[in-house]
Amino acid sequence: MSRIEAGDIFAESYAATPGSVLNISAVACERCEILLLNVGRLLTVCPSACGHHSRLIRSLVTVLSRKVLQFNEKITHMSRRSTREKLLSYLSAESVKQGTRSFDIPYDRQQLADYLCVERSAMSAELSKLQREGLLRTNRNHFELF
Repeated sequence: MSRIEAGDIFAESYAATPGSVLNISAVACERCEILLLNVGRLLTVCPSACGHHSRLIRSLVTVLSRKVLQFNEKITHMSRRSTREKLLSYLSAESVKQGTRSFDIPYDRQQLADYLCVERSAMSAELSKLQREGLLRTNRNHFELF
């Protein structure tokens, strides 16, 4: 289950695809307000072509584009055959993204295992092996690649 933070958009691809069935659910962990948008009206430019409407459409396209890139990146890692290859793919990409070989990731061990669709115990064993081989050093969510 993904965690939805304040300001996040949820289920936009379902809303923007006529006839799609929302086969997921979300539960609020704390009190929140939900803004429901009529996507049909949102994607149809109003007669006055107001700047606010255009800005909203640009923002939605940006959010959708960012999510597509994140899903493509995840598929790249998950398509690797072994836990080792998945880990190295993800960690190498994070190193490049952050522009350093010493970096923090936004996941704890269980979240990283879930993200890569591997067993946590197998992933932890592989991380230990990579450390023994001198390929990386790790402490919690901090990694250093060599």
